[in-house]
Amino acid sequence: MARLPSYVVWPFTFTLALFLVWELACRGLDVPPSFLPSPSLIFKAMWDFRVTIIDNSIVTLWTTLLGFGIATVVGLALGVMIGASKNIYEALYPVLIGFNSIPKVAIVPVLILWFGVGPLPAVLTAFLISFFPIAVNVATGLATTEPELRDVLRALGASRMEIIRKIGLPRSMPVFFGSLKVAITLAFVGSVMAETVGSNKGVGHLMLSAQAAFQVPLVFAGLLALAVLGIVLYAMMAVVERRFTTWAYR
Repeated sequence: MARLPSYVVWPFTFTLALFLVWELACRGLDVPPSFLPSPSLIFKAMWDFRVTIIDNSIVTLWTTLLGFGIATVVGLALGVMIGASKNIYEALYPVLIGFNSIPKVAIVPVLILWFGVGPLPAVLTAFLISFFPIAVNVATGLATTEPELRDVLRALGASRMEIIRKIGLPRSMPVFFGSLKVAITLAFVGSVMAETVGSNKGVGHLMLSAQAAFQVPLVFAGLLALAVLGIVLYAMMAVVERRFTTWAYR
């Protein structure tokens, strides 16, 4: 029988121990479920409301993936533009930093005002909150390419675009895929944030409705569903990273 790898065994063991300590603490200290429900109550709520949780999780998942996909394309394009030209770098980088400094929760009401209640504000919020690390990492990867390599290709007659394509982009792939793992979790934050402000579907809307009805175990069940989705998508990004940047790992 094949043994499970350590990166599966240890997180599973730690999570199981965490839930066990949590359950014993809630029972031993007689913590009211309205304050902190035990894991058994949370899993019961997940089972009782499994259809509702699955339906809303699917909505959150596709809005997150759509916003993340747009952020990947836009972030990669912006990163290449910024990293390829010093003038564009100096012009756009401060603008990006200033835009990223704006709390996205302040932008959500504006998006709802423009596009109404629905999935579109969640998609746009997921995009706005996740494209920045992609653009910054790609730009940094291109801007920090060794000058010696660029000089060698220039001496061989290579154009700027050929240098970017043959050296800059391949050397930026490790940081690019590393930024994707960060961005996919941020995209979840953005979509759920928008769902709690103005949406009629999604895990964020479900948690807000459960909070209004004082169904605290269901609120935690929504949090657990988001954690599972985030871990799965992060793992998928890690697999893709390993597939395309094997050369970067010893």
